[in-house]
Amino acid sequence: MRTTSLRSGLAAAMFAMFGAVSAVAQEAGELLGAPVPGGIGFQPAATELARDLQGLDALLNWIIGAIVLFVVVMIAWVIVRHNRRANPEPKTFTHNTPLEVAWTGIPILILIVIGFFSLPVLFKQQEIPEGDIYIKVTGYQWYWGYEYVDEGFGFDSLLLAREELADYGYSDDKYLLATDTKVVVPVGKTVVMGVTGADVIHSWTIPAFGVKQDAVPGRVAELWFKAEKTGTFFGQCSELCGKDHAYMPITVQVVEQDEYDAWLEGAKDEYALNDTLDTGVKFASAE
Repeated sequence: MRTTSLRSGLAAAMFAMFGAVSAVAQEAGELLGAPVPGGIGFQPAATELARDLQGLDALLNWIIGAIVLFVVVMIAWVIVRHNRRANPEPKTFTHNTPLEVAWTGIPILILIVIGFFSLPVLFKQQEIPEGDIYIKVTGYQWYWGYEYVDEGFGFDSLLLAREELADYGYSDDKYLLATDTKVVVPVGKTVVMGVTGADVIHSWTIPAFGVKQDAVPGRVAELWFKAEKTGTFFGQCSELCGKDHAYMPITVQVVEQDEYDAWLEGAKDEYALNDTLDTGVKFASAE
């Protein structure tokens, strides 16, 4: 269970000032979490985690901007005030105690402020809540495998070839993003994923969800998210894993609960696990 505190409340209020949420409608349904040509900002946040991260980034940029502006002003002042013409006889002192205390104390205060707002975001990510849905994610060279642990089925998810995109309802610009099968989850439900690798280190990420977790062979690390809007969201393997690293996309579709229930019934028949599949990985949060 996650605990609330004054610190996390203040952090949430601060992030709400900076978080920007928008929706991008595409022709093949609502593809909300996808890169756009020329884009330099974040994808629209679809989870509380993503909003917090984007808000923290905005806050840090304000702090960085203020520091840069201060440094530029000080450099300009030194150039004007202490050049040879304006100051032909430079001072010969070697110490200035108030100045030294200031340039030590002020950075410490800045770091305390940053920690005050960043630690709640970190704790929220790392304290895995009890999940409504548990999915085991396995990274392979070069595709993803998914197992719905409580439902007893799983499937692999591979890159769609360019000529296959239209058959699956995608436009050509979704090449290298769309997969032949999607991870389907219901909106408003807590999803916990156990992420591991079968061969080398991979990394599972959905930018619009604000989640990223390395898939390390021999280890199971957890992430969680609760999607707040329906649509299709894209990610890609974010850890260099070999020659086809760039051809290892991730597709997650968030649907209403009744749509998820209908999909689940069909998926159990279509993707029924065979007896040889190892389903021995357990999730700590599910015990």
